[in-house]
Amino acid sequence: MKQVKGLKEIIEKIYRVIEKEKDTPIIVEGKKDQKALVELGFKRIIPLNGRSLYEVAESVSTKRVIILTDLDAKGKELYSYLAKSLGTRGVYVDNKFRELLFKTELRTIASTNQLGTSAE
Repeated sequence: MKQVKGLKEIIEKIYRVIEKEKDTPIIVEGKKDQKALVELGFKRIIPLNGRSLYEVAESVSTKRVIILTDLDAKGKELYSYLAKSLGTRGVYVDNKFRELLFKTELRTIASTNQLGTSAE
């Protein structure tokens, strides 16, 4: 039961972050990720959709962004490149939401629609 309680606490934190960060730009890998985040209430989603990482990094015009790539090898590589590239442009990459999501069993952003059922 302790694990379920901990998961419920993480999910509650995730929803608090969602409420606070709805207008923060979020970079995701593709259309399924974008759809899942729109369903959670996010408004400023930047999907890679096959665009070059350089082009995506250049398109960010804010001082703060969230990068939500999957936790597979490709997602980690994309995250690393984008975080470094954006950092050199003076853009702060906020990891809070990413870290909370991956404390759950979720390993892809598209699976965030399971958040409400993960702790049940």
